[in-house]
Amino acid sequence: MSFARKAADRWHREVPGARWFKADLHIHTIDDHPGKRAKLPDGISGPPEAEETIDKYAHAFLQGAVRQGVQVLGITPHSPRIRTDPEISVVWRIVDKWTNDFDDDGHPFYEKIYAVFPGFEPSLKQGRSGLHLLFLFDPEIGRDRYLTAFDLIMGGVSPWQDRTLQMSRRSADEAFAEMRDFHRQELGKPDGVDGWHYMVLAPHIDSNKGLLGAQKAQVLASFELGEVAGLELGDKKLPADTVKNRPWLSSEMAKRRLAFFHGSDAYSIDEIGRRHTWVKLATPRIEGLRQAFIADDSRIRIAYNKDANGNLTEIRDPPDVTVRGRAWLRSVVITGGASFFGADRNNESASRFDLSPDLTCIIGGSMTGKSTFLDGLRVHVGAEMPRDPHLTSQVQARGRDRFLVGSPAVELECPGRDPTACAHTRWPAIFYTQNELQRIAQEPGEVEGILARLASPEEFRSIERRDRDLLELDRELRRIAKRLAKLDEDLEDAEQAYGRSRKATDELAVFADAGVDDLRRASRDVHRWKEFARASTDFGVDLAKTQTSIKSLELPNAQDSFAKTPHGLAAKELERLHMHWSSFRDSLSSADKNLSSVVGATKSVVKILETREGRVRDEVNRKLAARGLDGAKINEFQALSRQAALLTSYRANLDQKCQERDELERRFQTLLVDRRETVNEQRNAFDRVTETISATHDGNILAHRIDNGDQKPLEVFLLGWKRRGITRWWNDTKSHQRLEPSELLVKADENRLTDIGMSSAVQTTFLEGLSAARRRNLAALRCRDHYVIKRRVGGSDYRLLDDLSGGERVSVLLALLLETNDGRPLIIDQPEDELDNRFLFENLLPALKRLKGRRQIIIATHNANIVVNGDADQVIRLEATAKRGRVAQAGAIEEPAVRDAIVRTVDGGDEAFRLRRLKYGF
Repeated sequence: MSFARKAADRWHREVPGARWFKADLHIHTIDDHPGKRAKLPDGISGPPEAEETIDKYAHAFLQGAVRQGVQVLGITPHSPRIRTDPEISVVWRIVDKWTNDFDDDGHPFYEKIYAVFPGFEPSLKQGRSGLHLLFLFDPEIGRDRYLTAFDLIMGGVSPWQDRTLQMSRRSADEAFAEMRDFHRQELGKPDGVDGWHYMVLAPHIDSNKGLLGAQKAQVLASFELGEVAGLELGDKKLPADTVKNRPWLSSEMAKRRLAFFHGSDAYSIDEIGRRHTWVKLATPRIEGLRQAFIADDSRIRIAYNKDANGNLTEIRDPPDVTVRGRAWLRSVVITGGASFFGADRNNESASRFDLSPDLTCIIGGSMTGKSTFLDGLRVHVGAEMPRDPHLTSQVQARGRDRFLVGSPAVELECPGRDPTACAHTRWPAIFYTQNELQRIAQEPGEVEGILARLASPEEFRSIERRDRDLLELDRELRRIAKRLAKLDEDLEDAEQAYGRSRKATDELAVFADAGVDDLRRASRDVHRWKEFARASTDFGVDLAKTQTSIKSLELPNAQDSFAKTPHGLAAKELERLHMHWSSFRDSLSSADKNLSSVVGATKSVVKILETREGRVRDEVNRKLAARGLDGAKINEFQALSRQAALLTSYRANLDQKCQERDELERRFQTLLVDRRETVNEQRNAFDRVTETISATHDGNILAHRIDNGDQKPLEVFLLGWKRRGITRWWNDTKSHQRLEPSELLVKADENRLTDIGMSSAVQTTFLEGLSAARRRNLAALRCRDHYVIKRRVGGSDYRLLDDLSGGERVSVLLALLLETNDGRPLIIDQPEDELDNRFLFENLLPALKRLKGRRQIIIATHNANIVVNGDADQVIRLEATAKRGRVAQAGAIEEPAVRDAIVRTVDGGDEAFRLRRLKYGF
């Protein structure tokens, strides 16, 4: 019975290129019913060999796999047929239903299960109890050849005798020889076979029927055959448990490209996937599975960790991007406009880039648009530009003038992300263009950022938080130092004002004791009588003028014509007028005489009062002189009184300023302690990172801290004094020691500045200039730590990153970038200029492979080692005319067209590849 494969395109449309699958490669069926361990599930009854029973069982088997989310099945009963009837194979019924039948929801099983590999688990004649191996085949082998292969391996022995599993007549090497011959013969037949293959795995290796238990000392000889691709771990074991105390096993597995895996060894449908492994496949065939086991560091993931009790628990972050949500870009479609990749709007076709969630390599000749595509994406999504202005202009020019010119339609497909969000929110990629990594290597802050991301996600967040806290502490300390300097000035003014007011109050008290109040009263009396004298004199002058005027006036009499008029005065009225007027003139005359007497008396009083004032003043001056005061101070009495009146407000202002200063001083000191503790916490965190770097890269890369490495803040502070001796000392000392501002203060307080190279004269100058404000400003300074990276260049010799060539520097930074815990997509454009291939193999490629399943990486490259040995999950080859670029091939390395494209584009073609192979003697 032949096999006609039906393939669902959803698998690699959903995840382009090679993708992760949950695989269980060790599952039994009721073909093993004679052993009584394999049983029918609940709901299915009848003889196991009955057609109806087998049909229902096969359907339920596939449903059980779907229910457990297992997408790759290795069906490996001890016998591939139920009883001895060659026509009845439950394995093959499952294969047939997988490719031809439908689940209860109407969807075909091949759209729910990616690959089914028919196989068997014979017991070979090796060791006391036999050696169990798993043989897996492409379904293209067909049922008949599948059963024949089993018979050849068993050497004619029936697998079951009653309930006992029988051992084959053949040993492992004999079984392998039979399989090689059979495979070669069948593929060489004229009618042909549609390319079936097989592979061998070793189950339950530590049991007495497993490879390590049955073979013991002969196990290495079995490895020499090169047939076994993987070793199945025990149910309770991880790789570290298995290789413990077996150093030879690790080295042999690495040499033979063997991989560990977990399988369920399931005998019931409910046990399918009970133990499983994550496997990355680009094709649902044995060749794809073989590639996965060969590249186990990038295509196999053990699905378990150990909990605190030593029990295996499933990992929280499975690599399958459809299970574990993470940001990634599945496709980019560019249509229309004058874009380098834009198709004609009148044409339905468009440039489409399908990208892997893991590693995509973009290859192509010069000027085919690799940088244009990546820079265009960078501009389109609004990602951060290079810090170097020249590189930024290059990126923006390619992005705007080639990729986005003419406003093409650019569609980004980011699974699991809000399609209404902005592009960079949906796909928060980090880009590095050509030469950008080399320039980053020269920026200490950038290197520190890369190191920080090597920490665990929780610690990275703590590092970021502490970094923000430190910056805020720096700002707050500078602000407080500035405020305290202003308060110092305010306090000085307040103290002076209070002092003047206090002095005025004291002087007023002395004046009171000296009799100044009596003097003030005497002076006031003199002043008042003098004023009265002046007023009296002025009044006498006015009175004289009035008398003179009166003398020239005459009153009318009865004979005047005025009196005879109708309205004239009556005689009696005239008489009264003359009488009053006469009295008024007499009164003025009497007043004049009396006023003269008053003025004379007033002058006498003034003289008496001035004499008394003189005596009182002399007495006051004598008493003031006795207390050391100048009598002239009496003239400032009013000013002193005003000053004294402000004493209370000046005291309150002074107290308020002092309180504010004291509170700020306490806060300043508290913040200094907080910052010192935060710096130490940050240093401890980075110490853990640097230790991890050394361990991860086997000592090939080291990183260490230079305390207070950034001395620029201290330099600006010291040179700002503009003191020749201090400037000369700093210029002499800065090249060979890193000073911490707090250390400088301690040395100053202890008069030990000579310990750090100052002469006694310079120390004196420094101390004289160290005002309170400068002291605080110095304390507020923080010189950031610098981190340096070294790379081993041979034996125990290391070279600083700054001293490496451009390519070596990029290699180191790439290795570190790929080891970070940053989950954002990482896009790198052609990092291979002068790339160090040895370092690439030892550090960069292993780091690249460890990222599979954790982070999307897109690299444009001309380096075959990155593409092939980095095990690219998706390869995109570009080609271009002068005006347009397009995707020529896209897919996984396993695809022949893609493999040929890699050889032509980055390996120089078939002939160049063959020539190198011949020259190397491989």
